[in-house]
Amino acid sequence: MKVLVTGGAGYLGSITAKALEQAGHTPVILDSLLSGPRAYVGDRIFYEGDVADRALLRRVVAEHPDLDATIHMAARIVVPESVALPYEYYRDNVTKSLEMFDELTALGKPRILFSSTASLYALTPQFEVTEDDPVDPTSPYARTKRMMEMVLEDLSKATDLRAIILRYFNPIGADPDLETGYHLRDATHVVPLMAQTALGIRPTFTLTGTDHPTRDGTGIRDYIHVWDLARAHVRAVEEFDKVLDTVAAPYTYINLGAGDGVTVRELLAAVERVVGRPVPVVEAPARPGDAPGAFANADRAAELLGWRTELSLDEAIASALAWGEKRKDVLGYA
Repeated sequence: MKVLVTGGAGYLGSITAKALEQAGHTPVILDSLLSGPRAYVGDRIFYEGDVADRALLRRVVAEHPDLDATIHMAARIVVPESVALPYEYYRDNVTKSLEMFDELTALGKPRILFSSTASLYALTPQFEVTEDDPVDPTSPYARTKRMMEMVLEDLSKATDLRAIILRYFNPIGADPDLETGYHLRDATHVVPLMAQTALGIRPTFTLTGTDHPTRDGTGIRDYIHVWDLARAHVRAVEEFDKVLDTVAAPYTYINLGAGDGVTVRELLAAVERVVGRPVPVVEAPARPGDAPGAFANADRAAELLGWRTELSLDEAIASALAWGEKRKDVLGYA
């Protein structure tokens, strides 16, 4: 199969492209390189440009008429930044995606796998969430993802577009061969920040938010090895039509998580266990837009995709630490 991967020069996109290749498929990368490094594209088929560039989309399809599906990963993803820059988030994540969906459907390429987020779930007393639980996105970032979910629902009812909406929990770690990994210069996600502190790149780790309604006051998350996440995309591409036939609908939602709730303090203890030494910590208030969190009920992914996570939290942390030691060689910065 041939698969268009938007955002394929990014952290998740590049690793998903590799997983597609290892399964015998051909990824076609479309990326603006706004944040993803050119080095992550490697020698894959690559188009540099904007997902809303209809002329470029027509060129991609003309040159690859055998495209089977699109994995739409291109997006702005930093929660605090979305609070400061809401216009840019709604423009890039919503308006541009809408243009792309419309053009791809017109070109006869209606299969869309959409990267959504678990951060839009409403707080539940038990923290475990199914795809049918209520949503209450609390940041502009999460609201852009929810808007696009609703757009995909409506388009799939009115047009030929078909959508599998994948709600990611918290991917961590790196490509198994350490060719790509988390790449942002100024890390904002918890595991890269912990890894940089454990490696001595940062003096302290800032533990943000200690008064959440969780068992130890820190946010609760569901950490999934990025390679497991990438494998789920391969399964979703391969089973696309079968999945929608099974649910008898033009769209569906699937949680992608390990199914385990881990607090930030527990994650910190796991990092210290893996590295064998304490990580210096300072505590601070929660960041703007941060939610207490949730973890996945992943039964639907098992049922529809035949997928569950295979790699442990400690393996994911070890992968993130190994990437932290190597990424300067790959990217030129630590």
